[in-house]
Amino acid sequence: MTVVAERSPLDALHRELGARFTIFSGWEMPLAYPEGTIAEHLAVRRDVGVFDVSHLGTVVVEGPRAFDQLQRTLTNDLAKISPGRAQYTHLLDVDGSVLDDIIVWWVGEERFHVMPNAANTENVLRALGGRDVTRTRAILALQGPGAAALLAPLLEGAAVPGRNRIVRGTVAGVPVTVAGTGYTGGPGVELEVPAEAAPGVLRTLLEAGATPCGLGARDSLRLEAGLPLHGHELGPGLTPLNAGLAWVVAFEKGPFPGRDALLEQRVRGVRPVLIGVRGASRQPPRAHDELRSAEGVLVGAVTSGGFSPLAGVGIGLAYVEPEAASGPFHVERARGRLELERSALPFVELPRAQGRS
Repeated sequence: MTVVAERSPLDALHRELGARFTIFSGWEMPLAYPEGTIAEHLAVRRDVGVFDVSHLGTVVVEGPRAFDQLQRTLTNDLAKISPGRAQYTHLLDVDGSVLDDIIVWWVGEERFHVMPNAANTENVLRALGGRDVTRTRAILALQGPGAAALLAPLLEGAAVPGRNRIVRGTVAGVPVTVAGTGYTGGPGVELEVPAEAAPGVLRTLLEAGATPCGLGARDSLRLEAGLPLHGHELGPGLTPLNAGLAWVVAFEKGPFPGRDALLEQRVRGVRPVLIGVRGASRQPPRAHDELRSAEGVLVGAVTSGGFSPLAGVGIGLAYVEPEAASGPFHVERARGRLELERSALPFVELPRAQGRS
């Protein structure tokens, strides 16, 4: 049986712009445009690019019980923020494994837009209830140091929000919700736009100077920033503590699924641990590469790898045993070893770090 992939409300415009497509979590989405992934990556780091991330989910949870439902289900503490703010958080299994990493937009006094990864919307619906409104809107991620300057004259009724702030206004006469969130590690915003009006808003951003970018650049940017990706650094058997994300877990707020397992993990010790690795050449490590110590002992594995356009070398994220985390490492290849050393995260200096959206 042939499975038909979902398409973004912006699909026709992507094709007009010459995008190459890939299937991602059941959605056919732009991988890159004619200038290529490296050019798109550098556009975001140096100026401003725009991504269609409409494949991400949006679950609306609202009403007088909405706050309590999120508070007792997700790991972070919503009491630390307020309406008009966004928060990064996790949904855990009872064993502490990360079922999904999520951004919550607190858009009204009793209204939350919970934004899971593309493949996990059903999990979030089962855990939280609410309404799946994914297909009624598009999400445009305007990212880079030039994002605020580009958007400011286009956004009416509000100022461009700072990090994790949320405002409502209009762009080209279209009502938009704008959040200071993103997945590139640098400055930027994301715009929630009614699906039928999304092509016009994207054209407006492109005409103002934003470079169209695909999911290839989005992945290389998040890797360069050292940001985890569900299904790679987060997933079955991997907790927020393994990934170095203890700050996402508010133990003090009271019970939530997985809390007891994380408390036990803290006592017995966290292993493996997530680190960054880099090489001395353009050759990148790749996901599932086995990492070996100088003595040839297997000590871990790469979870994500690629080439960093800014650093000019191959980089990767890897899970390793704590006692071996200082490195050095190597990967056995048919044509010889790939030598790697531990790297600080992020891999390059970024103007302002942001969490996942």
